[in-house]
Amino acid sequence: MLTPDGGATFDAALRALLQHLREQAYEFTTVTPLTHARVLANRQGIPATNLRDIFGWSLGFSERAMPAALLDLLLLHGLVLREDTLYRSRVRVASFDGDLFVHSAFPTLANDAVFFGPDTYRFLNLIRDHIPVAAAGKPLRIADVGCGSGAGGILAARLRVGAQVTLNDINPLALRYAGINSASAGVDVELAAGDALSAVTGDFDVVLSNPPYLEDDAGRAYRHGGGDLGRALSVKIGAQALQRLLPCGRLILYTGVAIVNGVDHFIREMEPFLGQAGCTYTYAEIDPDVFGEELERTLYRQADRIAAVGLVAVKA
Repeated sequence: MLTPDGGATFDAALRALLQHLREQAYEFTTVTPLTHARVLANRQGIPATNLRDIFGWSLGFSERAMPAALLDLLLLHGLVLREDTLYRSRVRVASFDGDLFVHSAFPTLANDAVFFGPDTYRFLNLIRDHIPVAAAGKPLRIADVGCGSGAGGILAARLRVGAQVTLNDINPLALRYAGINSASAGVDVELAAGDALSAVTGDFDVVLSNPPYLEDDAGRAYRHGGGDLGRALSVKIGAQALQRLLPCGRLILYTGVAIVNGVDHFIREMEPFLGQAGCTYTYAEIDPDVFGEELERTLYRQADRIAAVGLVAVKA
């Protein structure tokens, strides 16, 4: 578990890292845990040779791999650890559309790990395709619920300049990273710690959410979607969001669902809430087969597959 020192210096150290990576034109696309593990196996223990190896692949590195002042700063705040003759970063950095996002190092085993991966990229593309245009003279009020790294809300702020964006997460470390990533991106956001929409006040023009959707034995916040094969949290957030939308407000929700005997129980459970809220909506499978390795677990043996899905609902 990575515990910030509680002061602004921890944040400043990560902002300095992001600034250095930006100056070096750093880019990295974060992959699934299985792909990451396979890449590391292919490297056969060879240490890092560049910044992508250090902050993307979480490989050990020598002190010559980065400026001494930056290494000292990261060591001071526990963001880099010494392992025998090498160092290892306790954070990763992903990129999307020119922005950089601090998240947790591989492997993400801690209960407070902060996620970024292929689901994030699909979520961001869903936002880009469906975020509404603000009415003249009226900035959008946007909430990113369970924001993790803050990527969804930061993209929304970029796409809709002047929007009032709130980033929410129940995980303090996630909200810390989201604030750092927002500052690095140069966008103004409000941070709201707590359990989903109970942590914020008022109604919204847009609610974004990419909830975790697996049943995780360890209960890791970034991964555990609750009961019902991981869909309980997505249903909870979706139902709450529909009640907090302004007229013509929009819910953009990306999640995953275990398909059992050909049936998608997530949208079946959401349909009554959508009807009660007077919403029109579109719903589609974005990827029909993700995290197939989960089907090896006893819990999922009745499932056909796990699909990544996108729900976009507009309130009357």
